[in-house]
Amino acid sequence: MRYLRQAAIILAVTFAGELLHYYIPLPVPASIYGLLLLLGLLCSGILRPEHVQDAARMLISWMPLMFVAPIAALLPVWDRLAPILLAVAVISVLSTILTMAVTGRTAQAIMHLEAKKKK
Repeated sequence: MRYLRQAAIILAVTFAGELLHYYIPLPVPASIYGLLLLLGLLCSGILRPEHVQDAARMLISWMPLMFVAPIAALLPVWDRLAPILLAVAVISVLSTILTMAVTGRTAQAIMHLEAKKKK
């Protein structure tokens, strides 16, 4: 029952993101609205991590399965992808490193701000 309640909360926030996407005429994906809404709810204390933690962990554990279908869909167009495979691999590696660096720096900055706030 706990997983069902937590999944319902995540689904409600996702639905609210869809509504925001529908009513706000900006080129922002609905998933981004949902993530920002969830972040706002968690940061404000309206929603505590315990309210969604177990369902979120379950969804994250299933995430690799979500990549199987898109990868399988690439197989029929392999002949068109082969010539640009090296460029795509280099771009993927560089963007992954950049994302990790920015995420790490952001996390460090937030931890530094929280440490200042506690003092």
